[in-house]
Amino acid sequence: MHEATLMENLMQRIAEIAEAEQARRVVGISVWLGALSHLSTEHFLEHFERASDGTIAEGARLDVMVSDDLDDADAQDVVLKSIELET
Repeated sequence: MHEATLMENLMQRIAEIAEAEQARRVVGISVWLGALSHLSTEHFLEHFERASDGTIAEGARLDVMVSDDLDDADAQDVVLKSIELET
């Protein structure tokens, strides 16, 4: 369940940032999917929808970039590039 761990880590990072900024909700996020993350854009969207259900990030707008660089140091990861918050 590599994807589940990636989503759990992403959701934890989003929650930490939102809490630190005292946000009311997450409006949007931008993520980068590593070539070896085993996630397509569509697959990521499905996982994110389930993982964010009932959280501060539920309904957030998503911008997803997918890498094809197998040699990138983060090729197995989902990287949070930016987050837009409503405070």
